[in-house]
Amino acid sequence: MALSTMIYNHLPTSQPIIMNKLSKIHGLAHQQVVLDQPKTKTSNRVSSLTESLSHLLHLHLETPPRTNTHQINWNLYGEEKLSTPTTSPKEVIAQNWRDMHASSNWDNLLDPLHPWLRREIIKYGEFAQATYDAFDFDSHSEYCGSCRYNRHKLFETLGLSGNGYKVKKNIYAMSHVNMPQWLERSKLAETWSKDSNWMGYVAVSDDEETRRIGRRDIVVAWRGTVAPTEWYEDLQRKLEPIGHGDAKAEHGFLSLYTSKKDSTRYNKSSASEQVMKEVTRLVELYREKGEEVSLTITGHSLGGALALLNAYEAASTIPNLPVSVISFGAPRVGNIAFRDELHQLGVKTLRVVIKQDVVPWMPGLVFNESLQKLEITGTLGWVYTHVGAELKLDVRSSPYLKRGLNWPGFHSLETYLHLVDGFVSTSSTFREEARRDVALVNKACDMLVDELRIPHCWYQLANKGLVCNAHGRWVKPKRDPEDIPSPHIQENINVHALEAGMQTQDVLKPSYSV
Repeated sequence: MALSTMIYNHLPTSQPIIMNKLSKIHGLAHQQVVLDQPKTKTSNRVSSLTESLSHLLHLHLETPPRTNTHQINWNLYGEEKLSTPTTSPKEVIAQNWRDMHASSNWDNLLDPLHPWLRREIIKYGEFAQATYDAFDFDSHSEYCGSCRYNRHKLFETLGLSGNGYKVKKNIYAMSHVNMPQWLERSKLAETWSKDSNWMGYVAVSDDEETRRIGRRDIVVAWRGTVAPTEWYEDLQRKLEPIGHGDAKAEHGFLSLYTSKKDSTRYNKSSASEQVMKEVTRLVELYREKGEEVSLTITGHSLGGALALLNAYEAASTIPNLPVSVISFGAPRVGNIAFRDELHQLGVKTLRVVIKQDVVPWMPGLVFNESLQKLEITGTLGWVYTHVGAELKLDVRSSPYLKRGLNWPGFHSLETYLHLVDGFVSTSSTFREEARRDVALVNKACDMLVDELRIPHCWYQLANKGLVCNAHGRWVKPKRDPEDIPSPHIQENINVHALEAGMQTQDVLKPSYSV
């Protein structure tokens, strides 16, 4: 199926609602803190505390200076860009893969950004983007909340075959907390599942890509949220113990990762159990063949939070496995002890953030890792903190992006990937030779300047999913049998049966949750 015939609009038209919610957050953070001047001489410690608290409330809200951008002749832009490929030739990084995956925490590789690392970041970002591009957001579909394509043709359909990976397992998740904006549900009575959503997948590098990157790379990609604040409002913002020490993680994230229910069709086992079973199987398979194996976990927004929980579990469970996390626009997940345990386990984390995106501020808009700079005693076990190295991007650096507030656009993963492609260093202009297609930015938002003449939210099914039948009536088509979701055990049975020569329609039949 051609890409142009299967694309769909996956961002709800909720921008006014989002703007209203975020304006409240913005206003709260801008409230002035008035501190009475003491009548006696104040100690340096108190003065430092006062100044630091005032700074904390404005820490993320200062308007960054506008970065100089190169001038573009828009009349020539189409001729120049549309006649060039969207990717450059791949470099062989087999001898340097440990540097690319943070053997030294990406020291001297982020600013300026090493071109090999840029390519790797974009590769994993595209794996995370696939979880949106293949997700069925249509509430009028009986398969709402599922993946539109079976795992064998997911990358081919989305144009990602060139990355050299194969999907091995789909991951499903459910929630025991009140998160209505996360769990997409069909409005129909009979659906593929009333409890679960497709949440991502496990993939592994093929032989050719393995030779290029110097090891067998297992990838876990977690789906996030396209709207920047909807899920956050529904979280309980309560830290819950994880592991055996003092580490704690946000209750809602942990619930999504570990929830299961025997009466469900897709979550008899939790997302945690599903992903760890498959990762463990693949690690053992390739180690038995004498190969070096790595695990790279990626996700955007909520998916970035789940990626950290996944990395914590994998590093705690599988000995001597290099584990890296590359997240985009991810929130804080746990406390300082959680961060420290991840470091002790050897997990390497690269957080890609946009200055104007509000999601990385949360939870802990005010009380966060910055408190460690103050002279406060105690373990700060109740304080949220970020983990790992940070690559900070700025919307204002790109000449292709509009100025002004656009919260959904700031949080969009495609905006992130565009800015990564153009980033050279904090002191440089946007990279002129950036090749990633600029039009992708407007898939689900309105971020591109009008001179480009790219319509906003253009990514949608032809005729919004309707087809004209033999009688001339416009109807919703049935899914191809092989694209109908089936439970984990049944999925494996289906694959073996197909390999044995059985007819697709006899094996892959609709299976509704009860």
